[in-house]
Amino acid sequence: MGSTTIIIIAVTAIVSILAFSNRTIMDRLLLSPYRIVHNKELYRIVTHALVHADYIHLAVNMIVLLSFGLAIENIFKELKQVGVVGNATFHFLVLYLGGAIISTLSTIKKHKNDYYYQGVGASGAVSAIVFASIFFQPLSKLLIMGIIPIPAILFGVIYLAYSHYMSKKGNDNINHDAHFVGAVFGFIYPILVQPSLIKVFLNQLGLL
Repeated sequence: MGSTTIIIIAVTAIVSILAFSNRTIMDRLLLSPYRIVHNKELYRIVTHALVHADYIHLAVNMIVLLSFGLAIENIFKELKQVGVVGNATFHFLVLYLGGAIISTLSTIKKHKNDYYYQGVGASGAVSAIVFASIFFQPLSKLLIMGIIPIPAILFGVIYLAYSHYMSKKGNDNINHDAHFVGAVFGFIYPILVQPSLIKVFLNQLGLL
């Protein structure tokens, strides 16, 4: 059982639920590019992943994290057993927290002088976990809208294309840039850890 995934979900759920009824907690933890840049409140680059807009936002992120986080933890444990990585928990945390951090960078740059811009949610971190899973299991089936099975790699391409399109369109309140960047980071993280792991991805696709 992936204890790290369960701990992250438990902590995130507790903090998010507390923040729903306590605006001080929400204001203290959310992503504020203006405060990060001008007030040096760098901790927000991580803490924004602990708070969510509402129960649905929280539930979706945590259900996806549960599904893919457990799988990725098991994969890192297998890689540890064969000597590819040293510490499975360390790499899982770097993947998750790295996704949370790196997914905010373009947003911070874009909105650094916008005092009123705010962002919440673990979507960037969760996207990193999902796309790491796609790297290792590109032909596994994912369900679109919970009913339509498609290969994970196809889902990944659609997800990236949609996130890029919606980011350019920019007419909703969703940070599609964070989704895109977090996803790309998650996909390339295994290669950053061990470049030879690209063979795992190519083998899965029958290209080696």
